[in-house]
Amino acid sequence: MGSKNSLRIGILVVLVAGITALHYTTAIQMSQFHDIYRRLYYIPIVLGGLWFALRGGLGTSIAVSILFAPHVVFQWGHHPAAEPEQYLEILLYNVIGFITGFLAERERTQSLRHQRAAERLEESYAKLKAQADMILEIEEQLRRADRLSALGELSAGMAHEIRNPLGAIRGTAEILQDGIDPSDRRYEFTRILIKEVDRLNRVVQDFLKFARPAPVQRESFDVVPVLRDVLKLTAPQLAKAGVETRLEGEAPALAGDREQLKQAFLNLVLNAQQAMPGGGTLSIEVAAGNGSVRIVFADTGIGIGPADLEKIFNPFFTTRRDGTGLGLAITHRIIQNHGGRIEVSSTRGKGTRFTIVMPGKE
Repeated sequence: MGSKNSLRIGILVVLVAGITALHYTTAIQMSQFHDIYRRLYYIPIVLGGLWFALRGGLGTSIAVSILFAPHVVFQWGHHPAAEPEQYLEILLYNVIGFITGFLAERERTQSLRHQRAAERLEESYAKLKAQADMILEIEEQLRRADRLSALGELSAGMAHEIRNPLGAIRGTAEILQDGIDPSDRRYEFTRILIKEVDRLNRVVQDFLKFARPAPVQRESFDVVPVLRDVLKLTAPQLAKAGVETRLEGEAPALAGDREQLKQAFLNLVLNAQQAMPGGGTLSIEVAAGNGSVRIVFADTGIGIGPADLEKIFNPFFTTRRDGTGLGLAITHRIIQNHGGRIEVSSTRGKGTRFTIVMPGKE
């Protein structure tokens, strides 16, 4: 901007100086040329007004008046008939300089006003968009809360009715198994029966954990040792699946229920292991910032499709044949109950990244 203004000032100086030189070097007998030169002064005056507003227009017209006045006094002084016309021209220089500068100043002020109005509109639009996104998120949370409420009411009546028969079925199957020779085909049927009863019992357990979350018992603790415990607990299972793990970073203590958060972390580790059937790497990074603790679980698994990504935290949504669809829903509920948030991003064939942001210890 500074170099641009310097160039413009240089152009005005050259124009004014050149026209003035023409006046002083041209004989007064050649009046037709002097008439042209007087009109040429309007070019730098108008340019000064357009480029530098009122200050530029008046400054250029005053400079022209000062330079042109000696020519009028000394060279045209002995032509009384021509002298009033010359002084009128000087007055017009200043009038034109003032009008041009005033209009340019007004146009610039209007432009700045419109620019500020556009910026305010843009800020308002950004705020409205953020509020709309927040409303959509709240609506989604309300819909999820409605589903959870209905789920909780349903679970209260169903859990007792399901678990008691399951216990009886398992006990009967074990008795039958004890009375059958292992080489008999019926022995395999009893084993399958016991296995499926255990799986159904786990579904009921997860159902109850999700529908009836335990109250949060807040305590101050370091999250890194909890993550180490989770990795130690799952180490044999991860090693068998060919999954390598990395835990990096550190963060200040946070306030929450150690056991509930441990369950949430365990769900994410097991979910990552199941997403890498052919082995891979699970990286856990812990970091602190702006009064919060950030924990990132990144795997190199098969990834999640865009259509499934939006439903990943919905109850009973699963892409696995033997999955209950409650692990990530329970994790989401636990993180939410602690005042945190969990986000997920994924690329097919490259892996999935879960990011947990928890408030730090107050």
